[in-house]
Amino acid sequence: MDITAEEFASRREQLKSQLATDGLMLLAAADHPIRNGDAEYGYRQNSNFWYLTGFDEPEAVMVIAPNRKEGEYILFCRDRNPEMEQWTGRRAGQDGAKEIYGADQAFSISKLDEMLPALMEDRDTVYLPLARGNDLQATAEKALNVVRGRVRTGIAAPQRFEDIEPLIHEMRLFKSAAEAEQMRYAGKVSAMGHTRAMEKSHSGLNEYQLEAEICHEFARMGCRDEAYSSIVGGGENACILHYIENNQLLKHGDMVLIDAGAEFRKYAGDITRTFPVDGKFSEPQRELYQIVLNAQLASIEQVKPGNTFDHPHQATLQALTSGLVELGILKGDVKELIEKEAYKPFFMHKTGHWLGIDVHDCGKYKIDGEWRKLEPGMVMTIEPGLYISPSDDVDEKYWNIGIRIEDDILVTESGYENLSADVVKSVEEIETLMGQRNK
Repeated sequence: MDITAEEFASRREQLKSQLATDGLMLLAAADHPIRNGDAEYGYRQNSNFWYLTGFDEPEAVMVIAPNRKEGEYILFCRDRNPEMEQWTGRRAGQDGAKEIYGADQAFSISKLDEMLPALMEDRDTVYLPLARGNDLQATAEKALNVVRGRVRTGIAAPQRFEDIEPLIHEMRLFKSAAEAEQMRYAGKVSAMGHTRAMEKSHSGLNEYQLEAEICHEFARMGCRDEAYSSIVGGGENACILHYIENNQLLKHGDMVLIDAGAEFRKYAGDITRTFPVDGKFSEPQRELYQIVLNAQLASIEQVKPGNTFDHPHQATLQALTSGLVELGILKGDVKELIEKEAYKPFFMHKTGHWLGIDVHDCGKYKIDGEWRKLEPGMVMTIEPGLYISPSDDVDEKYWNIGIRIEDDILVTESGYENLSADVVKSVEEIETLMGQRNK
């Protein structure tokens, strides 16, 4: 199910309804940065800009001007240029901006500085992303000074700039049916990548070789971009939360933690699995792994409308702390240990985050200082973990074991849907899958 032009238009209408009738909204496309020399990175559109337009080119600015008789949605973009398009690819141009992307009016991006002051005239509030030191804010301030110079002619200048991002972020938090479908596919392909990594893993490989297997599967299934830089950490590297060097040999007897997700049509998958490099858990690995898995399963069950974002985290803390006490890694009363945050040397992050067009997606986690309630359409990750670095207080058999298990969970009317359930995660399932590699 594609995101249709009608859905993009509906998003713009929803946003416009939240603006002052004498307001003006500005949003810029992402730049196309240089990697080195004259080589460019692959282009990735600004998430907010794409969410409202579907337009996937740099050098563009969108404007929403409520009650403007000539048209309320204006898109400034690059001109068609056959010579440049032969080198760098096709452009929509102003005709495409209107015919394909639904703009009421479209103008050359070279006209923005000239036309923006007139668009600001008699507008009280200008909405745009603030506190980023971006070029758009500088452009808006320049235009504002031009309008202020015209006030003696009876023209009113805007009185304030307001941040537009909180309004867009709240909209993005709730996924439509079409968005959920994109995320199901991202989850499915992400799961296929993790399954392939389990099937291909063995000692003697380099971490980057497993990363290559994952990226191969993503691209084979139509997801040419990763949602983020993949983490492939063997042994002690699994205890580094954002390890992305991925350049060490995988050793027999070690676990490998893989945190990787495919991006499909801008929507992210985000899965973590941890498994033995050669397919067989040692007893200490099994003990710790089962604690994390129990915590994840208990946390997922807390995802339902009416519960708060913090409910899964509290379930995680209860399960992890109880498990660590049973193994003798922590000592004392579970409730008191949680209150004292005694688990933090081994679990130092939250149990999840919002997921969507960005892997750490936007949206408030608290409303008026209270954890917000979960509602249908929200998507979050559930990812408890344990990371046991060498310590005099911990039995050496548990040292350098890092485990995280992560799935992508859609809040539904009746509870939840696991968008990444296609990749195995129980001890028995992992050992069975990996035991079939050479059969």
